[in-house]
Amino acid sequence: MKNIFALLKEQWDNRTLIWKLSLYNFKSAYARHYLGIFWVVLMPLLQAAVFWFVFGVGIRRPRGDVGDLPFIVHLLSGIFPWTFITACMTGGAMAIMSKVGLVTKMKFPSSVLISVTIVGNIFSIIITSTIIMAISLINGYSSPIYYIGMLYFVVATIIFTFSIALILSAAVIIIRDTKNLIQNFMRLLFFTTPIIWTIETATPLMKVVTEYNPFAYLVMTYRTALVYSEGFIYGDWSNHLYFWTMTTLLFYVGVQIHFRFRDKFVDYLR
Repeated sequence: MKNIFALLKEQWDNRTLIWKLSLYNFKSAYARHYLGIFWVVLMPLLQAAVFWFVFGVGIRRPRGDVGDLPFIVHLLSGIFPWTFITACMTGGAMAIMSKVGLVTKMKFPSSVLISVTIVGNIFSIIITSTIIMAISLINGYSSPIYYIGMLYFVVATIIFTFSIALILSAAVIIIRDTKNLIQNFMRLLFFTTPIIWTIETATPLMKVVTEYNPFAYLVMTYRTALVYSEGFIYGDWSNHLYFWTMTTLLFYVGVQIHFRFRDKFVDYLR
């Protein structure tokens, strides 16, 4: 528990630094691009367009509506949260390794770098979610009161990906092959998470996988809040209990691993 309180204190004591560095990184990421911040929306839109063409038009037959939603809206409401989750997880995993020189030269804890990366991605999900909210409002897909569930999604994603990033950020430094494993694992998760397909039409095996897939819980929570008319968040008490139990366990393990190796990161990179 001592390490947990110490890590939380690090984030609180450096909250101003986290915010300023996150904002700086977000602005600088698109500073030299002609389209600038528009790429925040354009990249997931292009990805969604590819999947819409392949799965909505090209394979077998044109894809019809998904429940009350056009297939493209179903796809966007899956791609946007997935892009946010992936950016937080993979970015957080590489946060310390990519800035290890900064850690050795400046006096602030390495865990702050993970927070900087994750907080920086919040700007992107706000922009992309505004598009989904506008589509939902215009077409009456979900009640505006349910949009509050979006806040739950963001908080849950931040805590979950931060917990995983604590583990992976140490792993990519100690075992360099971890970076490649993460990339391939995220591709696998993309297709085992109901982003393109739906839970209702899934095979019995995929329905079981979805039940134990925390990424599916997050994506479906986003959809439930913004384009479904089923409530604020996805699932029942058992889904919530499973997700937060797993998140708590990952956080505890991540904290222990981080404090075990944080003073040796530079040595492993030599």
